[in-house]
Amino acid sequence: MTKPKSTPITPELYDYVLAHNPPLDAVQRDLVELTHRLFPDAAVMQSAHEQGPLLAFLARLIDARHIVEVGTFTGFSALAMAQALPKDGTLIACDISEEWTAHARRAWEQAGVADRIDLRIAPALDTLRTMPAGPHIDLVYLDADKPGYIAYWEELVPRLRPGGLIVADNVLYGGQVADPAATGSARAIREFNDHVRADERMEAVMLTVADGVTVARKR
Repeated sequence: MTKPKSTPITPELYDYVLAHNPPLDAVQRDLVELTHRLFPDAAVMQSAHEQGPLLAFLARLIDARHIVEVGTFTGFSALAMAQALPKDGTLIACDISEEWTAHARRAWEQAGVADRIDLRIAPALDTLRTMPAGPHIDLVYLDADKPGYIAYWEELVPRLRPGGLIVADNVLYGGQVADPAATGSARAIREFNDHVRADERMEAVMLTVADGVTVARKR
């Protein structure tokens, strides 16, 4: 068995990492705090602090102009990516909750990026299937129901332009993916991870960021 070289992340070290990443702005910080205050049981669905700057960095790195997010929750990740878009860029945000995304809408307005975000309240597969079939998407952030990941992937890959990225969250699922007997969402993520690895249309790396992030690039 290969020995891991990852440094264990203590609270002190995590604070150090955040201090050496781009800081969250006032709207982002307020949204994170509001989410934890209003939805303490669901706040685990919010992307980690360091993922906001990472997603914005990737958007700028590939000069993204058309982004799709599957799973928006209260809007932190969409906010970070929209702020990295040019003024004429667009982000289609897919979610099914009016309650959660109402807070997202307010934050996007406060940050001055609401005009770049097209929020679609509907099952994400329905939304994806209404999009043009040809390659036109630059960046995807996938952070929704885990049993749906493979279906979302199959709708998104043909619509991704060459060199475009899909970033998938929670690919470690709290470490449960290492268990061959995993069930439920952990099992779904195991199957998704195998699906990604076998997909010759894409090249992908799995990173131990937060709860695991896969970054996949269209060949």
